Amino acid sequence: MLAPGKRLLGLDHGTKRIGLALSDVGLAIASSAGTVPRAKLDAVAASLAPLIAKQGVGGLVFGLPLEMDGRFGPAAQAARDFGRDLAARLDLPWAMMDERLSTAAARRALTGEADLSRARQAALVDGMAAAWMLQTFLDSTRPG
Repeated sequence: MLAPGKRLLGLDHGTKRIGLALSDVGLAIASSAGTVPRAKLDAVAASLAPLIAKQGVGGLVFGLPLEMDGRFGPAAQAARDFGRDLAARLDLPWAMMDERLSTAAARRALTGEADLSRARQAALVDGMAAAWMLQTFLDSTRPG
């Protein structure tokens, strides 16, 4: 579904921010792309449109917050609804990826970064969690 030479944009939908990550055009490596504030759908779509155009994004991957036992709970339903609606507004194909433990992995990576403020750490964690989730997606879809 993804056109050649296009990137994927990973989105980790949090309570205050949406963490962002971009793949390379070879779909091998995901990198944090910062965050955007969580807001109404139209505002989020408007804030992402320039990034999507500038970076050549051809598809979206949304984090799916399953319960730790793998159940599909209210948070997963909300994330799926958000992903479906945002992808429709942006007219892009989309997929979902289990994001369990992505935030914990990002926090572990920042352990020892005491010179960062709590707010800066939180913003970094959101972007890093999106990158972790998108990298997991890329790794799971690569042949071989």
